[in-house]
Amino acid sequence: MPLTIAEIAQALGTTAHGNTALVVRRPAEPGSAGPDDLALAMSKAYADALRASQARAAIVWDGADLDDLGLAAAITVPRARLAMAQLTQAFDPRPTGTGIHPTAVIDPAAQIGADVHIGPFVVIGPGVALGDGCRIDSHVSIGDRATLGAGCWLGAGTRIGRDCHLGARVITQPNAVIGSDGFSYVTTDLANEERAIKTMGRTQLTPPQDGTRHRIHSLGGVVLGDDVEVGSNSTIDAGTIRPTRIGRGTKIDNQVHIGHNCVVGEDCIVCGHVGLAGSGTFGDRCVFAGKVGTKDHVTLGNDVVMGGGANVYSDFPDGAFVMGSPALDMPDHRAQQKALRGLPQLQKIVADLRARLTNPGEAG
Repeated sequence: MPLTIAEIAQALGTTAHGNTALVVRRPAEPGSAGPDDLALAMSKAYADALRASQARAAIVWDGADLDDLGLAAAITVPRARLAMAQLTQAFDPRPTGTGIHPTAVIDPAAQIGADVHIGPFVVIGPGVALGDGCRIDSHVSIGDRATLGAGCWLGAGTRIGRDCHLGARVITQPNAVIGSDGFSYVTTDLANEERAIKTMGRTQLTPPQDGTRHRIHSLGGVVLGDDVEVGSNSTIDAGTIRPTRIGRGTKIDNQVHIGHNCVVGEDCIVCGHVGLAGSGTFGDRCVFAGKVGTKDHVTLGNDVVMGGGANVYSDFPDGAFVMGSPALDMPDHRAQQKALRGLPQLQKIVADLRARLTNPGEAG
């Protein structure tokens, strides 16, 4: 998608230098940038690679010397990652076009908004309502009474369950599943997990009289706020009675599982392989690093950051930074790790003391 340097600078809300009418066709890393590319060299660390490239234009750091870098045009940015977000949006060749593919199966009771694209082999159930400008890629299924706000984009193979409600501009990557049944079962008598917790392991468990698991059905659906994004192969279970809720602007990575009845706040980041057990409540702007796991019914405040692999078994207040298993506040976790690293030396000291007490004549 060809753009001038001036157009790119306007999209980034920043300043262009040199020949602003110069046209570039795509962004590229400095080491491989050609004469028609826009090299991304947002720090001085890329200066040598940029000089060695064929690039005539680049996004550069504040204070860069265009003549020294051999550039005809440049754009300066104060915050590199924010510039990347705006730049990739400007160059993104998002598919366009509207219309309904002849292989799509749409219930007559469904309501389809204006300027909608519905791809091959899509199935849309009764009572579904699609807002204006939605894009539904191939092999998507949308269950009974589900609703999508304006501008949603469902990637190929997405499954939207019955009674799920998506706000405006929600994006799902291929094979995301929204509204699958929750993992919720009950036995006639106390189940093994209930007895284990009740006895805290003090009593050996014996087979229950009846271990049959009876399904607790999921009637509550899922509600996704505006601008939520859900990654490939991620699953969000429907609530039991009330809906599972994901707040506005929250971004969910690939291969994430969010259990039934969870409430996730606004503008959260949920990284890959995170698993949130049912009925957790999480505040706004929380960060779940990769492989974070939480137990059921935990409550976290706003702005909680969980380091990679943290296992959260208890509640934490606003602004906590936690790591480890079980997760602890960062100062406590660091102190614990420091103590563990000192154990070999401590064992040696204890062994020496024991030897001296056993053989006092050898001391000294």
